[in-house]
Amino acid sequence: MSKLDDVLTKCKDQMTKQGIEIDETLLTNVAKALGPSIYNADALVVATGDEGEMQTVKNWVTKKLGVEAGAEMDACLARCTEKIGKSNTKKLRPVFYYLITKDLGKESVFA
Repeated sequence: MSKLDDVLTKCKDQMTKQGIEIDETLLTNVAKALGPSIYNADALVVATGDEGEMQTVKNWVTKKLGVEAGAEMDACLARCTEKIGKSNTKKLRPVFYYLITKDLGKESVFA
């Protein structure tokens, strides 16, 4: 099994536990877009309570999805944090970014 497959398996497990519908193609494409950082244990997890980390997420959303920072993005990030579980301290980056992509209706970016 490849490293990517290992990460995707972890992501699918988390999504199943949280009751998140899985579009495997979208999940795979989002994970690939994140590059090799997802193979680093620390970078694989999103710390939504960390201001610097959330700025990294916002930068990605702006660069990759074309959504400018502001109220729409903040509301999206809040919804996605809630959906993946506020108390969940191991929010996997591909899952979090997948949720953001779906929430903003930007799936076509990864088609």
